[in-house]
Amino acid sequence: MTDGRTSKLRTAFTRWTASQGEVHAKEEQDRAAQLGGARVAELTCRRPATVCGVLQSVTLRPRAGVPALLAELYDGSGNLCLVWLGRRRIAGIEPGRRLRVTGMVTRSEGQISMFNPRYELVPREED
Repeated sequence: MTDGRTSKLRTAFTRWTASQGEVHAKEEQDRAAQLGGARVAELTCRRPATVCGVLQSVTLRPRAGVPALLAELYDGSGNLCLVWLGRRRIAGIEPGRRLRVTGMVTRSEGQISMFNPRYELVPREED
């Protein structure tokens, strides 16, 4: 016998017993799916993808003498390294900001990356 009450009770119990990190990860995965993003954990190298998530860090790090803006995008299933070559700063690209990015998935220095992805700033809930 499965009805709406059983499902809601199971969901509440799962949230109650899960760690804060697990709850946050699940919320991020749900939000990314609502925005039409693929899961970072399921990305395939050398294939185009759209990923949605929150920027955890943004740093300026030269690569081969060229300025490069690096950002870590978290979607609840994993991190994706975003690299914009030749850029020192991009308006709106800051930690805590939600993005939708599209580009070719690669593996660089042992981590899943996108170089010079197209991006869209997702409006904040309070906007």
